[in-house]
Amino acid sequence: MGLVSCQEMRALEENAFRAGVSAEALMDKAGRRMGEALVRLYPRPGTAVAYLGRGNNGGDALVALQVLRAAGWRIAARCAHEPTDLGVLPRRKLRELQEVPLNRDPLNPADLPRPLLLIDGLLGIGARGPLRDPLGALAAEMNDLRAQEGATIVAVDIPSGLNGDTGEPCEGAVRADLTATIAVPKSGLVEDIATNFVGRIEVVLLEELPPPGSGDRVTTPRELRPLLPPRLFDTHKGSAGRVGLVAGSRGLLGAAVLAATGALRGGAGLVTLYVLEDLYPLMISAGPPPEAMVKPIADYRDVLSESPDVIAVGPGLGSPQGVGRDTISELMANFEGPLVVDADALNLIAEEGPATHLHPRMVITPHPGELQRLFPEAGTLPRADAARQFVQRHPCTLLFKGARTIVTGPGQPLHFNSTGTPAMATGGQGDVLTGLVAALLAGGQAPLDAARTAAWLAGRASELAQIAGQSEHSLLARDTAAWLGEAFCALRQDS
Repeated sequence: MGLVSCQEMRALEENAFRAGVSAEALMDKAGRRMGEALVRLYPRPGTAVAYLGRGNNGGDALVALQVLRAAGWRIAARCAHEPTDLGVLPRRKLRELQEVPLNRDPLNPADLPRPLLLIDGLLGIGARGPLRDPLGALAAEMNDLRAQEGATIVAVDIPSGLNGDTGEPCEGAVRADLTATIAVPKSGLVEDIATNFVGRIEVVLLEELPPPGSGDRVTTPRELRPLLPPRLFDTHKGSAGRVGLVAGSRGLLGAAVLAATGALRGGAGLVTLYVLEDLYPLMISAGPPPEAMVKPIADYRDVLSESPDVIAVGPGLGSPQGVGRDTISELMANFEGPLVVDADALNLIAEEGPATHLHPRMVITPHPGELQRLFPEAGTLPRADAARQFVQRHPCTLLFKGARTIVTGPGQPLHFNSTGTPAMATGGQGDVLTGLVAALLAGGQAPLDAARTAAWLAGRASELAQIAGQSEHSLLARDTAAWLGEAFCALRQDS
């Protein structure tokens, strides 16, 4: 899903209006689809409160309330204005709700059913400059309820107080947990400075407002779905792909177990974990997944004779020295199939020089510290610029991990992942992701497609684990792996 500036978004709307589409029809569809997305993302009903300004973002929020009410939510509307001061369409949508008065007093959450969902419909992309009262006071109220009462904030199209082109937040801007951006994501939403105000991105598709066909993109289920067609009925484990994992070392065996689990849950038909002979007893005692094979080898070059379809190397590998280091380098240099490289293998490449190792069949999955070791300039650049410049110099697929994971490759646009949660800030998530990327490659996806699909799936699996009862503090990497099946199902079903 391509990105647009605010001016480009307004032009898309004007084109639709000239073609005979009414503003109310767009509002009804946008609000309904946003409400459906909220029911999907927050399935346990509680209280939903729409915070309204005078404009059409408030109208979208009111239509979403209709959907939430039908799903069992208690609904309310909060506004600093009289109903007669609202725009024509928001006023009409308020009447359609019936028996939902505009609450002009501060929200008292004490007796409201939880969870508490606050829908930010104060301002849209046309607003500029600081938030002024009374809207500033409403934004502060939402932020306070989020910080002190555990409320979740959903922004309609863009968080109030955020510049849609630059991502610059004004003082007092709304801090959304989710931004349900309408039709096409605005370019400012993916800027580094905007991340903690935008939160998770959900794109509310409107066919009447088509996105641009080129340029940087936000990854959506609709564009990933064709990459995962239903399996042929005669698919067998050999045709589903063979993944070889070179992972684990003394004290770091869990990383290998998680990578193997990610590969198995990602659909690989056969997963083999290769470990050095002296490590084999320890790995068996660590309890790898019973569906994975564990094979002892004399040195890492032995993996080449095993002929896996894909090799993933690095999770928990430690810092091999001497012959061990050389054999890992030879393995990566001589394997003719796709490679997924993470963690300690990335550090080895950084020490030996990226130009000697990186090639088009390779997917690398660094976090910011690892990318900076590979590309020292990354520490002084915005994430998007660092990713773009890195693949201009090095011919590989980059999966640059972070709150807004970026996937790209030489000559490719940036793909910003839309899923994920702060609960993923825990050890082992990258190991699961490495195995998942390898499985998708083994299943036949191209490197760029495997990387962006895996990023979406891992983020969605973590969200689903939270819905099932994990918290931002309790989620483990193995929870993410356990919910990958539901994430695959969500990819086929989400809009």
